[in-house]
Amino acid sequence: MASPADSPFSSSSPGPLSWTSVASLAVCAAQLGLCGVLGRGLGRRHGSSRLDCWVLSWLCYDALVHCTLEGPFVYLSLVGSVAESDSLIASLWKEYGIADARWLHSDPTIVSLEILTVVLDSLLALILIYAILREKHYRHFIQITLCVCELYGGWMTFCPEWLIGSPSLNTSNWLYLWVYLVFFNGVWVVIPGLLLLQSWVELKMMHRERPNRKKVK
Repeated sequence: MASPADSPFSSSSPGPLSWTSVASLAVCAAQLGLCGVLGRGLGRRHGSSRLDCWVLSWLCYDALVHCTLEGPFVYLSLVGSVAESDSLIASLWKEYGIADARWLHSDPTIVSLEILTVVLDSLLALILIYAILREKHYRHFIQITLCVCELYGGWMTFCPEWLIGSPSLNTSNWLYLWVYLVFFNGVWVVIPGLLLLQSWVELKMMHRERPNRKKVK
């Protein structure tokens, strides 16, 4: 990762939080709170376990972010770029773009990953919500597939940038480094990783609970 001294943003990075930063964080917090209530409400109504209620909350948030934030980003990037747009949603991405400039100028790798994320991951998240609520047999197949997609997306978002020295990443400010780059992207690594672990444990338990079958000679 580029050092602060080498970053092209170092001379222009503000110290305190700007109103745009506060508004962006407030939007994310509001979405998280809404999905927390929605997911737990759905889970309790259908008799889901406490753990699955939290999983449902995450999936609601996951789908909402993909559709309402990343979806508009894809549209703006296909018709122009975030940097050229004056829309309200563009202002949120311009704020994040201070931390990662690729999101401002329709980087082909980022846009390609986001198209896949918006279309496939959103659909998988919604299917998984249904599978959990209805206790479908394919629940963990969908869960594993979604988690692998999320982890792959995170890797391909940053690995190409790291390999060329991270020229687009702004690490000179604690907000951009630890909140925008590390926290917001790290969430989509840690939680999918935990859900993969949950699927592993659940599938292992299902295997152990199968009735013993005598070999047919």
